[in-house]
Amino acid sequence: MAVDYTVIVVYLAGMLAMGWWGMRRAKSKSEFLVAGRRLGPAMYSGTMAAIVLGGASTIGGVGLGYKYGLSGAWMVFTIGLGLLALSVFFSARIARLKVYTVSEMLDLRYGGRAGVISGVVMWAYTLMLAVTSTIAYATIFDVLFDMNRTLAIVLGGSIVVAYSTLGGMWSITLTDMVQFVVKTIGVLLLLLPIAVVKAGGFSGMKAKLPTSYFDPLGIGGETIFTYVLIYTFGMLIGQDIWQRVFTARDDRTAKWGGTASGTYCLVYAVAGSVIGTAAKVLYPKLASPDDAFATIVKDELPIGVRGLVLAAALAAVMSTSSGALIACATVANNDIWSRLRGIVRPGGEEHDEVKGNRVFILIMGIAVIGTAIALNNVVEALTVAYNLLVGGLLVPILGGLLWKRGTVQGALAAVIVGGLAVIGLMAGYGILANEPVYYGLLASLAAYLVVSLATRPTDERVLAAWRDRLAGQSPELPSEPVPAHQ
Repeated sequence: MAVDYTVIVVYLAGMLAMGWWGMRRAKSKSEFLVAGRRLGPAMYSGTMAAIVLGGASTIGGVGLGYKYGLSGAWMVFTIGLGLLALSVFFSARIARLKVYTVSEMLDLRYGGRAGVISGVVMWAYTLMLAVTSTIAYATIFDVLFDMNRTLAIVLGGSIVVAYSTLGGMWSITLTDMVQFVVKTIGVLLLLLPIAVVKAGGFSGMKAKLPTSYFDPLGIGGETIFTYVLIYTFGMLIGQDIWQRVFTARDDRTAKWGGTASGTYCLVYAVAGSVIGTAAKVLYPKLASPDDAFATIVKDELPIGVRGLVLAAALAAVMSTSSGALIACATVANNDIWSRLRGIVRPGGEEHDEVKGNRVFILIMGIAVIGTAIALNNVVEALTVAYNLLVGGLLVPILGGLLWKRGTVQGALAAVIVGGLAVIGLMAGYGILANEPVYYGLLASLAAYLVVSLATRPTDERVLAAWRDRLAGQSPELPSEPVPAHQ
């Protein structure tokens, strides 16, 4: 295993080195939180694909393939569909807003302070997303070093917190590009063909497995619909995804770079399900489907290649973890803490925004590691996060983008009613039930429509300013000191 260990250590050291390099570039709030809004198509598409394809998409995607066969691709496939929809229909407008958070977009659109309430919901979502990604380190380091679960979480989490705190979005972007390349080589170019060959090719797999494993809809129509509702729509409104859209240098980059990322996700989804199906042939009686990835890597790959594929799994986890962490810290600082303190930042006020955001990343990172150590059920935590996100925020966000008549009162009602409905229904039906997100979303929509129509329309001046921002005709509002000569 010495060669495999060397590959992993070099990879982890490289991540820290890029964090140090990114620190030298992150000199302003814009550079620290959104990489100066100047990523080109290649870097944008690579980093976007890296953040959406995390440990759940890699380890979990292979596990679903092990359990259901080719139809196990649907979870990751719906993530790709969501990214495609976001890129084609919304990303250009989102990028032109020149904001830092989803809650800032809501305030711009509705002309009212919906920020704190929506910020709390978004913060809970990004926190749990970061936690579930961090827990995945335990699985990978257990295969590598037979390491204690807590120590594995602390080691993996500390590396992500370190490079994220040092350089912010610049460090995360650089590390994500490396992670995208490593993931592509490790999973698509190495593990996929090796797994298929070891399982006897597609003809061998078909001969040894039930026909349901090769039915594209074998996982069930209701499950596919739920995936679409949670993951496809979740991709449209998540702070972690929007914050990447904000890094695009122009509309074309956001649209076409995101389309390339979404297409990559569709390919990755199919690859994961095929690898899982191959693992079912090779190891038909694993204790858990989620063990399929680690088992096939550990037992079937040659020395060196095994280290690279495990590095790819680490890359998948780290990219999602770091993206969720900076999103969580950005929301906590800009949408919750600053608003609760009543901070109004006029152009001449002196403050160090980079330092403040760096402190929040460190604080949130410690909280994420601590929560990951204490938490056991990853699936339930992630389900709660996505249910709250979709049930509470989907309607006011898409309503604001698509319906002129929506009001701030309607948006607040949608967030509160949808969020409370989801929580109550999860208590009644169970966390993993489908009903909470179904009925919670309907309750949110009803509240938004009824309250918006019952209240005064949004001030035309607010809408005019909103249209100017959407068209890219209004500059980014300065939150940092503006020198007199400007």
